[in-house]
Amino acid sequence: MSDGDRPERGSRRHHLTRGVWLLLGCVFVALGFIGALLPLMPTTIFLILAAGCFARSSPRLEAWLLNHPRFGPTLRAWRAEGAIGRRAKIAACSGIALGYALFWLGARPSLKIDLIVGLAMAACAAYILTRPSPDRG
Repeated sequence: MSDGDRPERGSRRHHLTRGVWLLLGCVFVALGFIGALLPLMPTTIFLILAAGCFARSSPRLEAWLLNHPRFGPTLRAWRAEGAIGRRAKIAACSGIALGYALFWLGARPSLKIDLIVGLAMAACAAYILTRPSPDRG
């Protein structure tokens, strides 16, 4: 996007774009907090997305998330070095395995679908496991 394509500060388009980012950030925070309460629903990915949305719309809300006592350290580690804590890796991979087992037991897929879903989930787990771990966690 060239400078000529960017909405000017104060323009109507800028306010609309900023409002969309703010709304998305709020939706992702809500999903993240729901995920903190419900098993098998992720939390961190939604909060990472929320922080990214808030970076484009509300520095105050971005700072609130990054300084949150429970979620802030995880978000800062991801932002700084793409790191995922050891416990989070275990939880994510366990959730992936459980999700695959539930899929397999509930859907009884054909071999082709079974392999496609299994490979996709294995690729997600591999990505998670290859991220660095922060100094603590």
